[in-house]
Parts: sequence; structure tokens; C-alpha cells
Amino acid sequence: MDKAQGKTPYQGKSRCFGKYRCPQCSRHWMSGNSWANMGQMCQSCNIMVYPYEQRDLLKPGQIDEVDSKKPHPQELCEKCQKLGRPCNR
Repeated sequence: MDKAQGKTPYQGKSRCFGKYRCPQCSRHWMSGNSWANMGQMCQSCNIMVYPYEQRDLLKPGQIDEVDSKKPHPQELCEKCQKLGRPCNR
């Protein structure tokens, strides 16, 4: 990926599914609240991490790799911080 194009693989306007890996502690996580050029803080290292992989969210009724009942940690999400509200609304 050319860094001049953006910080993330996905460059659309909608929310998508992202996979993250902290470069400091190698912690992995996935989020159904991933956005173009926005990161999430690593809970362990407290550094901003950008997704290494992103794709469209699956349609309702399809099995996804994320637990939709799990709350989105707004304090760790760059998009939530920018909006001043939960990004998944």
C-alpha cells in the first residue's frame, strides 16, 4: 500500500471490518468498527494502531468473526474520539 494514499487499506466512507496487530506487543484484535484512515489504541501499549487488513461488513444473518454483542470501546477508537460519540451509530 502506498502511504500517500492513506493510512489504511480501505479508503471508503462506510464502517468496515478491520484486523489489527500492535507493532509493540504483537497483540491481535478484530473490529467491526473500522474506518478509513482511523486507528484504534492498543489496550496493552496505549499506542495508535492502524488495521493491516479491512473488508466490507457482512450482511445481517451471515456469520462474522466479531461478537456483535460485545461493547465497542469508544475510549480506544480514533473515530469515536473525532466524532465525540460512538462511531457505530
